[in-house]
Amino acid sequence: MDYAQSLAQHFDIKEEYAKNVIALLDEGNTIPFIARYRKEMHGSMDDQLIRELSERLEYLRNLDKRKEEVIAQIEAQEKMTDEIREALEKATTLAEVEDIYRPYKPKRKTRASVAKEKGLEPLALYILEQQDRKAYPIDLAVEYVDEEKGVMTPEDALQGALDIIAEICSDNAEIRKRVRNLMWYNATLCSKAADEDKESVYTIYYDFEEPVSKLVGHRVLAIDRGEREGFLKVSINLDDTKPLNAIFSIMVTDNSPCSDAVIEACRDAYTRLIFPSVEREIRSQLTENAVTGAIKVFATNLRQLLMQPPIKGKTTLGLDPGYRTGCKVAVVDETGRVLDTNVIYPTHSEIKVQQSARILKDMIERNKVDIIAIGNGTASRETESFTAKVIKDCNRKVSYAMVSEAGASVYSASKLAAKEFPQFDLTLRSAVSIARRLQDPLAELVKIDPKAIGVGQYQHDMPKKQLSDALDGIVEDCVNNVGADLNTASPSLLSRVAGLSSTVCDNIVKYREENGAFSSRAQLKKVPKLGPKAFEQCAGFLRVAESKNPLDNTGVHPESYDIAKKLIELCECKATDIKNGGISDIEERVEKLGGIKKVAPMLSVGEPTLDDIVKELSKPGRDPRDELPPVILSTDVLSMEDLKEGQVLKGTVRNVIDFGAFVDIGVHQDGLVHISRICNRFIKHPSEVLKVGDIVDVKVLSVDIEKKRISLTMKDINNTTNAE
Repeated sequence: MDYAQSLAQHFDIKEEYAKNVIALLDEGNTIPFIARYRKEMHGSMDDQLIRELSERLEYLRNLDKRKEEVIAQIEAQEKMTDEIREALEKATTLAEVEDIYRPYKPKRKTRASVAKEKGLEPLALYILEQQDRKAYPIDLAVEYVDEEKGVMTPEDALQGALDIIAEICSDNAEIRKRVRNLMWYNATLCSKAADEDKESVYTIYYDFEEPVSKLVGHRVLAIDRGEREGFLKVSINLDDTKPLNAIFSIMVTDNSPCSDAVIEACRDAYTRLIFPSVEREIRSQLTENAVTGAIKVFATNLRQLLMQPPIKGKTTLGLDPGYRTGCKVAVVDETGRVLDTNVIYPTHSEIKVQQSARILKDMIERNKVDIIAIGNGTASRETESFTAKVIKDCNRKVSYAMVSEAGASVYSASKLAAKEFPQFDLTLRSAVSIARRLQDPLAELVKIDPKAIGVGQYQHDMPKKQLSDALDGIVEDCVNNVGADLNTASPSLLSRVAGLSSTVCDNIVKYREENGAFSSRAQLKKVPKLGPKAFEQCAGFLRVAESKNPLDNTGVHPESYDIAKKLIELCECKATDIKNGGISDIEERVEKLGGIKKVAPMLSVGEPTLDDIVKELSKPGRDPRDELPPVILSTDVLSMEDLKEGQVLKGTVRNVIDFGAFVDIGVHQDGLVHISRICNRFIKHPSEVLKVGDIVDVKVLSVDIEKKRISLTMKDINNTTNAE
């Protein structure tokens, strides 16, 4: 297979770009490196597209490998023909290959195999030819009666022959293809209650029917789970007229007594073999499509969560709420270093509450706390109310924000947390993590298994490897997009940098501890097991603010330093200007020289690379997260009881799923904006309009305090996100 040509057609890109990406991947280059530093070779594709291309390439290579295996198997049986070989070569999916291989695949004992053992295959093939217009199949079967072989009557012989014909029909690749297509576009999926008297969260699926072609992913996943848990019985329904006619058109070649027998065998094949098999395939494909969609949504949400803007230069107090065991408190400075810890009891007796208020106020003022991060778990509502009262009584301006606790307990119980904070128990580690999440979401969340972060749908039903691969790719892209400080980055953060293995990350930290802070990127080459290839892949993503070379604190790759220096000279600037906030007018200077198109050939560099260098010199060490909407900070508390229908509030999008988006409006219960209420135009998916972290205006439609449900709308509001 010509992979470059196939990928170019699939992704609608130039064949040259596809060929280059394949070569770069095969040479061992990482996706972030290819996306950022080899733009000329692929037309500036982003990391997400390159990752999809890489996955498709792997699929095509596996497809070719499977074709070779099937060819070898059929040749070993000495049954290979030019037609079979051509069909395999033309097959574009694994399903097609398996359909072609089906007749030659070793089978377990079947009715047809038993009939063949009894010597009934010649009878079956004769009937299947349908050329004898006079002979009736039952008369032909008389010759095959053989008590020693277990064929006691002509009827037994005929039945065995029909079983063989049924299997031949079932193994026909073209028949399976037609039935599969008919099922996709004409069948309906039905679910019924396994026990109507049993209440469950699946009641809306107790009498449900929808065309297979229109089923959306979240419904498929819900029905699958309901079936697994024993609440639902699920089936696919299809009028058998069209599929049977499709089968007859291939299998029935004449109008004779033998043709009637073939029709009977075809009906049996469809009912007993083909329909159940294709039904399983369709259910499996529906689930696979739903899983792919769910993982894509999860990955999109995770990317947006990780790229939330950090709150820089603020001393932060983290609160991990709790009832019986109290609320754990941890103060961290602007670099994330722990300054103070304590435990307070804001939900206990009045005496304990007053004592807790004094402790919290003292910690805020003594450590000069600027902002408080409150975990949104158990007792968070009471803790928020308590905190709002305390900060009103403080002698300094303090605000707070609610922070998702998802995954905090996973992190606090991990070996990594134990290594980082051996002196703290699990709950205090969690308080530290909550504080740091507000300061720098990316740096803290990389320590947690992405699956535990909780911005997906049905993530626990996803295939673990598929989900992990997708989410790990997103984390890697985000870390490399932002960059990492070589002298402060944790091993967890470093391990997500392109080209660095966990062993090399440990060696970097060890080298840092033994030799002090890195003074340049070039010093990385002295780290054990960090070879030339690893240096090439990682260097551009690591920043060294302490370096004498100002380019070491930019996204300019060391391989382009000479070009950057020539550009600075050409623009009559100084390299030292980079240290002082960047060369703010370098873009204008490049324009005066004729722009990127004219300057690039002068420096023997590609236009995309030069464009990136100019941007880096203009704003060295720029953080793409700073351009996003900031976190909403509060100074007072709001509860569900305070909400009124028609009330307009500002909120933060916390999760985007197939049927809508959950928005945090500061009342401890996220409200749901259904997909139909997101904007005044039709959208296929909420992600077309919304992303995690968006700050939006919402109107309260209804509040159900008992069920803890809040229904919101974004329609008919002056909303920057709500595009018509």
